[in-house]
Amino acid sequence: MVNPVWVGTLMFGRVPIGIRLYSARERRGPVLHQFQRGTADRIRYLRVNERTGEEVAVEEVVRGARTGVEDEYVILEPEELEEILPSGSRTMEMGEFLPEGAVDPLWYASTYYAAPRGAADTEPYQLLYAALDRTRRVGAATVVLRDREYPVLIQPHRGVLSASTLWWPDEVRAPDDVMPPVARAELGKGELKLAEELVRALSAEWDPDDYEDSYGRRLTELVRAKARGTTFSHRPDRTDGRGGVGAIGEALRQSLPTRPHKRGRAPVPRTPTTVRAEARSTSEGRRTKRELLQRASELDVPGRSKMNRDELEAAVGRAGSGGRR
Repeated sequence: MVNPVWVGTLMFGRVPIGIRLYSARERRGPVLHQFQRGTADRIRYLRVNERTGEEVAVEEVVRGARTGVEDEYVILEPEELEEILPSGSRTMEMGEFLPEGAVDPLWYASTYYAAPRGAADTEPYQLLYAALDRTRRVGAATVVLRDREYPVLIQPHRGVLSASTLWWPDEVRAPDDVMPPVARAELGKGELKLAEELVRALSAEWDPDDYEDSYGRRLTELVRAKARGTTFSHRPDRTDGRGGVGAIGEALRQSLPTRPHKRGRAPVPRTPTTVRAEARSTSEGRRTKRELLQRASELDVPGRSKMNRDELEAAVGRAGSGGRR
């Protein structure tokens, strides 16, 4: 278990729910450090006074911010920062509920899992989860986390509630702010039809197991090889892949798969008809992946987040009958 990054109260109307937030992500793979060439000496960074060059003790370090004048700063004492925190900085109050998927992924910053803080919080926690899941809504609030305030979305995910922090409107850049305007090109009907056909042919349902961190894997192999005193080499195919404007149609045609794409059909947007079909599927004994994930979470099935629907069904069946994985 890991330590929570935030402990506080989530307000569902006038119902308080004590929660703890845990980071939902973890960077994996070798961590590259800096060394002085020709030695095994690590490069370390010290806190130094830029004027005197002398090291400064941690307890003597305070924070400050630049004013509107160049090279002019003001020092901010810890108690001054504490004083301006929003009232109820340990409380997230959901002021409104948005349709699921209403917020564009561009706005998402970080995501955390939310757990009940104590036994008394379990019932209202499960009640909120069920209400959001059934109405396909997400709760919108704000949270103070690591000395910053963020908009946050509370939503059901994998049998637990998640809290996703968002960027503020003035922090999200418009394309024109960071890049030159994109020139408009006249699209040929033939090329456009081929492009649409390629997209349809390669359409698939999202499965994270279909993707591989090939660079991370090769970096790990390189580190292990050097630790053994052996060598590791990688020679990728070097193809340009670019062609003239007249070659776009032929390149698209050659890109079309000769057999059905292995990942299956494209995902179908959830509509009232889809929801009714899933409900009918459930009534006929075939549960959806969301329901299986929730049941697997209740049964504490290991590795459930990496399973597809059929694997989840089998694992839940074994766990429910007392079998071993």
